[in-house]
Amino acid sequence: MTSALATWQFWAVLSAVFAALTAIFAKVGIENINSDFATLIRTVVILLVLAGIVTATGQFQPLGEVSRKTYLFLILSGLATGASWLCYFRALKLGNAAQVAPIDKLSVVLVAVFGVVFLGERLSTANWLGVALIAAGAVLVAYKA
Repeated sequence: MTSALATWQFWAVLSAVFAALTAIFAKVGIENINSDFATLIRTVVILLVLAGIVTATGQFQPLGEVSRKTYLFLILSGLATGASWLCYFRALKLGNAAQVAPIDKLSVVLVAVFGVVFLGERLSTANWLGVALIAAGAVLVAYKA
């Protein structure tokens, strides 16, 4: 029997929990601060925590062993993450967390589409139905009557 700690489902659920807490904590945290400066503070905290984890677990790797392709895509991923965080914090500053977070989660829909288009992944009819329901649910949760 596989330990829960070794399953992608366990870590995906934890990711969702922490993402939800991120929205709530950020909404309170940006109340009296510029959203871009708040993003900087958050990024420094993440950098310090990750540096501590990598150091404590001995996971540093020689930088010369990392391929150019890996560097390119990690840099692009970092730029996309930074842009996402800046936009997310700006949206939280201007809107309600309960409306901003569902729209942000449309990223799930975009990942499915991008995965098919760019990575050659295949989704079943049931998968596409789920993607459509996620999209509809996000719009309905964010909709303010």
